[in-house]
Amino acid sequence: MTSDKLVLMANQIATFFHSQPGEGQAEKVADHINDFWEPRMRRQLLDHVAAGGDGCDPLVIKAAAFLRLPAD
Repeated sequence: MTSDKLVLMANQIATFFHSQPGEGQAEKVADHINDFWEPRMRRQLLDHVAAGGDGCDPLVIKAAAFLRLPAD
């Protein structure tokens, strides 16, 4: 999957959680990604964020800190 597609998908998740009341939106974005994305998708998103996160919603950048790093 391309980084552009992953960024689009992660940004869509962030957009949803921006609209939800309460706190901990970054954790909620990360929970969703951890629960539904396969490990290589998470790894690719984490690599993209580490390289600067071009195109990522700021909430996705914050959520990256809560993503489970897949085992190598």
